[in-house]
Amino acid sequence: MENTYDVIIAGASNSGAMAACAAAEKGAKVLLIDKQGSSRFLFRSFFAALDSNAQRRAGIKVDKAKLMNFLTLFFQDNVDERLLWTWANHADETANWLEDNILKPNGGVLRPQKDAHYETVVNTAFNTELAIATPDNGWAHYGDWVIDKVKELGVTLKYNTKLEELVTDDSGAVTGVITSDRESGEKTEYKANKGVIICTGGYGANVELMKKWDPLGYKKNVYSDGPRDDGSGILAGLKVGAARDEEPAEIIFDRGAVPVGTKAEDHYVIDFKDPGYFWMGAYPLLKVNLKGERFGNESVPYQFDINAMAKQPGYLEAQIWSEDTMDHLAQFDTQGCSRLGWPGIYNTEENKEEIQRRIDDGLVKKADTIEELAEKLNLPKDNLVNSVKRYNEMCEKGVDTDFGKEKFRLFPVDKAPYYGVIMGGRLLATLDGLRINTKMEVIDQNGDPIPHLYAAGNASGGFFWGSYPDRIPGLTCSHAQTFGRLAGQYAAEN
Repeated sequence: MENTYDVIIAGASNSGAMAACAAAEKGAKVLLIDKQGSSRFLFRSFFAALDSNAQRRAGIKVDKAKLMNFLTLFFQDNVDERLLWTWANHADETANWLEDNILKPNGGVLRPQKDAHYETVVNTAFNTELAIATPDNGWAHYGDWVIDKVKELGVTLKYNTKLEELVTDDSGAVTGVITSDRESGEKTEYKANKGVIICTGGYGANVELMKKWDPLGYKKNVYSDGPRDDGSGILAGLKVGAARDEEPAEIIFDRGAVPVGTKAEDHYVIDFKDPGYFWMGAYPLLKVNLKGERFGNESVPYQFDINAMAKQPGYLEAQIWSEDTMDHLAQFDTQGCSRLGWPGIYNTEENKEEIQRRIDDGLVKKADTIEELAEKLNLPKDNLVNSVKRYNEMCEKGVDTDFGKEKFRLFPVDKAPYYGVIMGGRLLATLDGLRINTKMEVIDQNGDPIPHLYAAGNASGGFFWGSYPDRIPGLTCSHAQTFGRLAGQYAAEN
């Protein structure tokens, strides 16, 4: 009986930890395992909701029907709409639980963002964002608080314990798991009376799976920020007959600075310590391809920028700006984590410090003329000079007649010194995974649930397709935690 539990959950992060809490609250005996030694820093700082208590206090309510129609359009209906509505109908209760049970007891708050300004269809935005914060507008690194809650509810937590395979009976029902100890390699079998929940994340750290399941993503991303995401949970589900999404989905930042001369197809660095991180890459400044030519509207969702870049030679782009630009970032009115100042990543002075660090490490180039900058970036000199000249002319007129960027996001590059950086995609996570139904049950190719098997978070599929809708800030975290709680509840009630 020592190795027998009601519910076993693989993955102790956003979805898994929430699943563990939810199952334990239902009275289940729960085992939560994780292949790494800790998960404290994995809990995301932005949560999306529509009508949570925090938003009500701030007088904010997101139009659910409008948001759902937008997501359906954004994904071209390549998703299971029932899952979208399941999230929308349960995100608020998850936000409220998080606030009441995790944040308030530890001095944390959910801080709603009141503005979601946009002027063009491509930038349609919703004020779904709740920053998980401290009362003085600092970041609430609440991972330890969640893990403390897991333990308080009586969950058995085992780190350095990796899911190797699922155990099934003759009927195909999942009855348990086989795990391995990270250090010794020793295998252990655990029995699950009610269910197993896969919350092991995506596969961005598995190069072979990236090449197989998301080959373009492998080419256009120069960094992968999720070294834990080896796809092991998805592979375990496939071995017992699960269906998975047939097309990739991903969340990519346009913030991956690389050395001049980098070949994107040969550069895929997997590291959570953010090598080459370039925050200002998310700003809609002048961007050109490796031929020195502007190729699209920079004022689009961050992953759209990477999609457009991937259609250019070399799968890379160059961003160009001037000293003057850095003192006018507020006018670009960016959203989510790219906001200027809290709850964005940096303020103006910190941004300048980061740029200086990137100059010091050779990633950002500084020059007194555009011609000199072109040489340092290895871009065709005449093309870059002409691109900058054309861009400045449109900035002066206040109309982007080439690609339609909004007037308030046009800022000239006409005062030395000038700066430039070569960038590619920065993969945060893959979002395609095991297919599930609205009860978080993993389904097979016929759409039938595999008994006692559940999935949530980035290991689950059907919710995202293609690019991530960054104008709904906090959606990945909310999707993971909301579906994690639902999976825990359904498994415990099985």
